[in-house]
Amino acid sequence: GQLVESGGGSVQAGGSLRLSCAASGYTSSPYLMGWFRQVPGKEREGVAIIARDGHTIYGDAVKGRFTVSRDNTKNTLYLEMGSLKQEDTAMYYCAASVMWIDWNNRLSPANYKIWGQGTQVTVSS
Repeated sequence: GQLVESGGGSVQAGGSLRLSCAASGYTSSPYLMGWFRQVPGKEREGVAIIARDGHTIYGDAVKGRFTVSRDNTKNTLYLEMGSLKQEDTAMYYCAASVMWIDWNNRLSPANYKIWGQGTQVTVSS
């Protein structure tokens, strides 16, 4: 399968952005899809994961500000980002897993084998 992100860009602090990730090459929607982010010199960080049945899990840094959703009929993943902060500046990556991953490990990037190329989000003061 292939993942292609879109929707990144520059925004002022306090603003909003919506990211999308289109999945192709799958006969059925991946079991898990989600978003990770990375800044140069730091490890990739789990942002939000959503299962095919709609169950979600969020990283502590974005709880209450970001919302992950998916449209299984379109094999598309979304991330609504609100109340953006400068520390949200990063390259955002879409990831997918066709395998089940237990809850304790769903935000760990090491458990995902399918990745998009990333889309840059820059938040300015």
